[in-house]
Amino acid sequence: MSRTFAYCRVSTLDQTTENQIHEIQNAGFNIDSQRVIEETVSGSVPSAERKGFIKLLERMESGDVLVVTKLDRLGRNAMDVRSTVERLALAGIRVHCLALGGVDLTSPAGKMTMSVIASVAEFERDLLIERTQAGLERAKAQGKILGRPQSVTSGKVQELKQTGLSQSEVAKELSVSISTVKRKWATE
Repeated sequence: MSRTFAYCRVSTLDQTTENQIHEIQNAGFNIDSQRVIEETVSGSVPSAERKGFIKLLERMESGDVLVVTKLDRLGRNAMDVRSTVERLALAGIRVHCLALGGVDLTSPAGKMTMSVIASVAEFERDLLIERTQAGLERAKAQGKILGRPQSVTSGKVQELKQTGLSQSEVAKELSVSISTVKRKWATE
């Protein structure tokens, strides 16, 4: 007989999983409290490294069902979500995502949905790279210097010091912090 589990995750301590639990209950899932895993961990941490998710995997068996409110509860990026769902499917665990109409992500329709989501994520990433490259090329064409600003040399600080400027005046002249000037002030 299959059992149903819920995985509810928030990113910060000032957030609560209460809304996720209510959403799962309102969708018609009556899940025993000992089968609800709640944890506070950033979505950027891969699911395989989350203590609560690891505990969940240890308790689940083939034929069980995992319910999440949204895909981002499983991971921040499409690749992590996809690998998590694939790992669960290999273990015989079905994954239902309420935000996607309760579709079982391990079913043929769910796999197609995951493929589309992964494709869109990859497309977005490629567009971002393309826009970034175009912006860099445009900046170069306008003569802008790219990369980290040149560091201020001790020689330049000493040169301005010799003109009688104070440390704060040198900092202002070079557009650097006073601490940068102080580090190079005594150097000769």
